[in-house]
This record gives sequence, structure tokens and C-alpha cells, in this order.
Amino acid sequence: MKRGKKYLEAAKSIDRATLYDPAEAIGLAKKAAVAKFDETIEVHIRTGCDGRHADQQIRGAVVLPHGTGKAVKVLVFAKGTKLDEAQAAGADFVGGEELIPKIQNEGWLDFDVVVATPDMMGVVGRLGRVLGPKGLMPNPKAGTVTMDVTKAVNDIKAGKIEYRLDKANIIHVPIGKASFSEEQLADNFQTLIDAVNKAKPATLKGQYMKSVSVAPTMGPGVKINPLKLV
Repeated sequence: MKRGKKYLEAAKSIDRATLYDPAEAIGLAKKAAVAKFDETIEVHIRTGCDGRHADQQIRGAVVLPHGTGKAVKVLVFAKGTKLDEAQAAGADFVGGEELIPKIQNEGWLDFDVVVATPDMMGVVGRLGRVLGPKGLMPNPKAGTVTMDVTKAVNDIKAGKIEYRLDKANIIHVPIGKASFSEEQLADNFQTLIDAVNKAKPATLKGQYMKSVSVAPTMGPGVKINPLKLV
């Protein structure tokens, strides 16, 4: 893969063989964000889990103290008074059964998170093939299947993020923007790490966090010493 001049310049300040302290790594990742837009700072955690086993699956959500820096569009599936509640909480789109063909047939996906009340999951289940692969399917573990739609919408708008294992047993999560201060990014990082540590499967043998790195969207990754995060 051919790297641009800016990437190579930014990579010079990072020693690939060094495992940095979180604060130093965040500072280096922030400096390496040299694109013309406000890059997202992401954390990548390679775990020792085997997601093929149900008891080693990791999935949850956490509200980052300083948010993600991204305006998130929320769609709520609900009925009755819960529709008004979702609207009052600031949901961008609210509805029920009538939204199914719009998503299924017209390919409408102009939202980032989907929340549903439990009594709507029968309806939302029909969208599994569309929402599932995009990671948009509501899930009780992520707090997106709930009767408390006000709290769900407020949390998401405040900077709630979901973390889960991908097929390679790695967690990829945004912790803010390059324009955030180092302190804000460090707070968000620590909040994420605390949540992931709490989610450690009881059945896991061996090292939980095998490698952790932080990187801007277009820049090089900076490795963090995983042993300092436990």
C-alpha cells in the first residue's frame, strides 16, 4: 500500500517497536492527524477471546465523558406514547411498521443508531438482513432495546459508543476527534478501557488484551503497553 507524504512524515515521530504509555500515545496520535479534516481518533484492541464461543463474546456500550465529536442520528422504533417520548428526547426519526419498506425496499439508511422498544422487536427483526451486517440491529446488551427511550436517546446523543468483537476478535472504537484536547481523549480512552476490562469473560484463559493501539483516521497507529491497562 502506497503511503502519502504526510503519513510518512507523521510516522517518523512514532517508534513502531515501542509500547507507549496511554497519555504519550494519545499525544502522538493527535500530532499524527495531519489530514485536511478533523480526523477521528480510534482505539483498536486485539483480545485473546475466541468470539466463536458464546461465553467469550464481548458486546456492550459506554457513554464517553466528552462524547465522540460526531453528531449522531438516532432512529427509534416505538408505538403509542413512546413515540412522543422519543421525539421529545431528540430522536431524529421516529416510527413503526411504516418505516420497514422504506429501509427494505428504498435502501434508506440515513441514521447511525437504531433504538427499539421490546414490543417492536418483532417488526424490527424483519430488517435483520439489512441492519445486521451494518451493526445497526438494536441489542439489549448495548442498551438499544429498552422501554426507557428517553435515556437511550440522551445517552447516544451524549456520546454513547458500542464496543464488540469483530471476526478477528478485535474491538474498534472511536474515542473522539483530533481537535479534542489530550485530556479529553485520555478521559474517553480510560472510560472505554474500564468498560472493556469489566466485560472480560470469566472463562478466558491467558492474556485478555493482547495489543492496544490508538490511531487517527488517516494516520499511523501508536502502540500502547496493554499490561498497564489491566
